[in-house]
Amino acid sequence: MLKALALLVIATAFLGCANLSTRKVMPLDRFQRIYVQTSLTDNHHLSEYLVAELRRHGREASSGPRTMMPETTDAVLTYTDRWAWDFKDYLIELTVEVHTARANKKLADGRYYQPSIKTKATEAVVAEIITPLFRKS
Repeated sequence: MLKALALLVIATAFLGCANLSTRKVMPLDRFQRIYVQTSLTDNHHLSEYLVAELRRHGREASSGPRTMMPETTDAVLTYTDRWAWDFKDYLIELTVEVHTARANKKLADGRYYQPSIKTKATEAVVAEIITPLFRKS
């Protein structure tokens, strides 16, 4: 009985745990015009959340297919997402990469992973991953 109770406590403790990792090759302060390349499989409008969060950090941001990228773009943000369903859709994993617009050199990346049904709102997940990448150095 005691072992079962201990396992239940440990399982409950990990139920809401999320894993977030971000890294920058260089500070992103000088990259002011960011283009979010819309994923063809994005059925949840993540590109709109990403653009809104980038603007909140003082960047000029827009989104769309790569062919529509403005000439003045400094960096391109790409993303992959994975969703799960348990009576509602929820974001289980989000990976972003930031590359230079012309040379396509990687500048930064980040990954959020939360494999539990106790999830955060999409806006909160996007803020968690974008803030460490684009906050002032």
